[in-house]
Amino acid sequence: MVHFTKAGEIMESNQVGYSQQLLGESEVFLDFQARLSRAAKVNRSVLLVGERGSGKEGAARRLHFLSPRWQQALVTVNCAALPPSLIETELFGYEQGAFTGAQKTRKGRFEEAEGGTLFLDEIGLIPLEVQEKILRVVEYGTFERVGSSVTHEVDVRIIGATNTDLPQLCKEGKFKEDLLDRLSFEVLFLPPLRERSEDIMLLANYFSSKMALECGKSEMPHFSKQVVQHLMTYSWPGNVRELKNVVERAVYRSDTTDIEDVQFDPFANPCAEPKQEALALEKDLDLATYEQAREKLELSYLQKALKRGEGNQKEAAKLLNLTYDQFRGLYRKYKDQL
Repeated sequence: MVHFTKAGEIMESNQVGYSQQLLGESEVFLDFQARLSRAAKVNRSVLLVGERGSGKEGAARRLHFLSPRWQQALVTVNCAALPPSLIETELFGYEQGAFTGAQKTRKGRFEEAEGGTLFLDEIGLIPLEVQEKILRVVEYGTFERVGSSVTHEVDVRIIGATNTDLPQLCKEGKFKEDLLDRLSFEVLFLPPLRERSEDIMLLANYFSSKMALECGKSEMPHFSKQVVQHLMTYSWPGNVRELKNVVERAVYRSDTTDIEDVQFDPFANPCAEPKQEALALEKDLDLATYEQAREKLELSYLQKALKRGEGNQKEAAKLLNLTYDQFRGLYRKYKDQL
């Protein structure tokens, strides 16, 4: 089955979900999408760099379906899910009798992706000896299956993804510089969710409506002001994937369409004994001084972040895991005391 998106590109039905998760209207996200669309048209390798949960696989699929190869196969290999000893046979295939258990010839992922795109997720985990064979494919478009001396030709576009520093891996001797040079025709950095504050509630509403439909609820969920504040100020180390889990968990747990609470840590044990220090602090708390205590704490964090960032406000915002807009709001609030 085929679906048409708003932009007119065609996607197979099982790819639509990935495309819809690439939602956003923030300037940094729209800039990323523009650069991705431009790179998709050129038949060269692309590297996607981003934190966990930031949408690297969705971006790879969008690159493929916006490219001239969109009618051909998109083959995905998650290098983190394979033992290093199996990555070579997975990518290049093997001949019958090549090793114990090889009872018949098997094609590799390069052959399966002929004419299309091969997406290598967590590319930094590929062993050096396999990198050498990938380099040959990139340079000459040829390879041999494991256990064979017969050369096969292949026409494949490679998209790699990683959350590691590949140039640093090259310095450590864990990644081939020649291969990195050939794969990095374009390097696209996926913006983390904490730098896309304008997109947080857009995504949250999308995920909540999908979950409500899955749970058989007839009305779209509504987030309370307190929940919105929590969602907007959280640092989202797991990015879009974590936001999806937090929102869906809140929707399915709620008996009404009003979402009054969210849980960021699903491993928080409700039966755990509170720490003695916390109990002592609770006894000494003067609830009437909450506002003064909060302002004192915020001011202390701002001063420390600015000092460590040597007065650079953007650097201070990063140190606090805040967006620049969020930091500027706090800065304006306390600028007379800084």
